[in-house]
Parts: sequence; C-alpha cells; structure tokens
Amino acid sequence: MNLFGLMNTSGSAMQAERMRAEVVAANMANSETTRTASGGPYKRQHVVFAANEGDTGFLNSMVAASGATGSASLNNVASSMPSSMPAMPSLDPNAVAPGVHIARVIEDSSAPLKRYDPGHPDADASGYVNYPDINPLTEMVDLMGATRAYGLNGSAVQAEKGMITSALEIAKS
Repeated sequence: MNLFGLMNTSGSAMQAERMRAEVVAANMANSETTRTASGGPYKRQHVVFAANEGDTGFLNSMVAASGATGSASLNNVASSMPSSMPAMPSLDPNAVAPGVHIARVIEDSSAPLKRYDPGHPDADASGYVNYPDINPLTEMVDLMGATRAYGLNGSAVQAEKGMITSALEIAKS
C-alpha cells in the first residue's frame, strides 16, 4: 500500500475543510449585510464537495502479480473480493489519490428575512429591510464540523508519518 497516497488523500480533505471553514466565516461576517455589489442582501454560501477520481489500478496490479491474464481472470479476482471493499490506489506516483475537492460554492436560494426598520437606508417603502437568511447557530455547527474534520485528517497524517517512520526503522535493522 502506498502510504504517501494516504497523505495526499488526507491533504485533499484538509484543503477542502479549510475552504469550508472560510466560507462559513464569510457567511458569519456578512450575516447583517443588506446591500452587496449586485444590489440585494448577502446570500449564504455552501461548499459542495466531490470525490476525486482515484486510480483503481490496484486490482489490475493484483491480477498481474498473480500471473493471470485476460479479462476473464480479472473478473474472477474481482468476483472473489467482497463488494464492500473499495479498490486501493496503485503505487504509481503520478496517479491521482482518492480524496475530495471543492466542486463548487453555491449560493443559498432561500428568501431574505424581512425586518421592520424604517430608519435603515435600505428600507423599502413599507419600512422593511431585507437581511440575509443566516442562522448563527447553523454556521457555528458547520464551522465546528469543518474544524473537527480538519483536525481528524491532521491526526491521520500524523499516524501515517508514524507508520512511515516505523517502516524505515524496520528497514534499518
């Protein structure tokens, strides 16, 4: 198994969670913004993650190591593996490691909240102001989730570094 590929996977997750935390922070910072460059109130943003297309060549390397040839032998090896077992990445250093990336950042389509404030410069003729539909509790839960996921992936990287160090120590002796 390629331990460095595991680091790439955790690294991609850490990058995605950092971006998620930044978007949450922007949402919280703009929770009272009633006018943006587009003219309306700030719209809450969401981060959409997507899976990286990892290299599924591990199964092919198992078939090659077994000495089997042809697609029939590939099907035999694949059918003998549990269906819940995902394909592992190959040892190719140029292969894309499985992981996540930011597919896009989307704006929330919910309607703005109307508050009565006739003295506000953005009030309409009835005295109501459109505010972003941002709940600070929801944003804090999202931020805690992003922080927790970031920390867990950092712990995974530390564990991977420990495994590599142990493997090097074994190789020395």
